[in-house]
Amino acid sequence: MAWLRLIRWKNLLIIFLTQFLAWRCVIVPQISGLISHRAFFFFTVNFLCISISTILIAAAGYIINDYFDIKIDTINRPDKVILGKTIARKTAIVLHTILNIVALFLAGFVAAQTGDYEWLLLQLSCTVLLWFYSTHFKRQYISGNLVVSLLTALTILILIVYNPAIYQITPSQARSVNGTSFLPVWTLIIYSFFAFMLTWMREVVKDMEDFKGDEAEGCITMPIKKGLKYSIRFVRTLSALVIITLIISGYILFRHQYWLLCGYILLLLVLPLVNWIVYLDKEFTSQHYHMCSRRLKIIMVFGVMSLLVYYFQLILSNGTI
Repeated sequence: MAWLRLIRWKNLLIIFLTQFLAWRCVIVPQISGLISHRAFFFFTVNFLCISISTILIAAAGYIINDYFDIKIDTINRPDKVILGKTIARKTAIVLHTILNIVALFLAGFVAAQTGDYEWLLLQLSCTVLLWFYSTHFKRQYISGNLVVSLLTALTILILIVYNPAIYQITPSQARSVNGTSFLPVWTLIIYSFFAFMLTWMREVVKDMEDFKGDEAEGCITMPIKKGLKYSIRFVRTLSALVIITLIISGYILFRHQYWLLCGYILLLLVLPLVNWIVYLDKEFTSQHYHMCSRRLKIIMVFGVMSLLVYYFQLILSNGTI
């Protein structure tokens, strides 16, 4: 159980769910009828290799983050510290290395099918970024938040990189709803954008929650450098941008008769985000910001589940996919 807590198994499950739904609800329906020697990502084994590779890198990232954050975590959440108590630090470093090696091997298996070994640079870059995030970026103003947000967005973008056949799909080939189609590449990029923005918001809130421990260790996070009230205004600004973008997206979807997806966005994403903004400054305690972080995580899961609604609309318009 300690190992599962160390690698944040719930977060890893969300990563897998995100990638699985993006693959099964967006990619597979669009390339299933595409005749191409580069449509190999259609096969389940290749998707699983890339997804497991992503999960292993993320798990290794959580391990190395805890390794360098023992002092901070001892102040912020002493009851949840695992390394040095239940699990030896040397053992954690060994596992971190093994996970990254296995992750690169799995990604290499997929890249070898087309000889595009340069794709491995993406996984390698992620492992390096996670290391330097734990040692440097996390303690710096904004940069740490941006690194985590970028890595979250890459969990979706990596599916585009390893699926070259998706670029061959034209608007006339793409499956549509009532005659209107959206290219799968752009669909995945839009989801990546929202993943980036919501993660950025959540990372700032987590910095607000960890204010005391971060300050004691000399970190220069936004709440420490600019204050809690400034951080709240910043997060609200990001939230407003997300809400405006969601409303515009909903309007476009409504005009093109994607009514189910439009309704889902308004009811389960826009309204909860508006409520979340109002709730954000009700208190100024670590416990309150922890709850805000959890609420935003739930909204992010709702965002991921909207892929099922997208897929359901494709089925209604095109029959079984």
